[in-house]
Amino acid sequence: MGWIYIIVIGGIAGWLSGLLMKGSGFGLLGNIVVGVLGAIVGGWIFSFLKIDAYSFGGSILSAVVGAIVLIWLSKKLKL
Repeated sequence: MGWIYIIVIGGIAGWLSGLLMKGSGFGLLGNIVVGVLGAIVGGWIFSFLKIDAYSFGGSILSAVVGAIVLIWLSKKLKL
């Protein structure tokens, strides 16, 4: 169940971050990967800032923040 939850959160976060970054998506699989990696990055950022995100909405928010950071970095590094 844990992996399914991570993939669902990652997919939603990747899709939302693609929309928020004005179409900077990577396709369905790419968005899931960016979302899952974004969840890791977002979790680290939220932990560093001492922000608790334990609910489903908090998980989505932290994953979207992390995915946006990753998309922004990929644009800056032209990946």
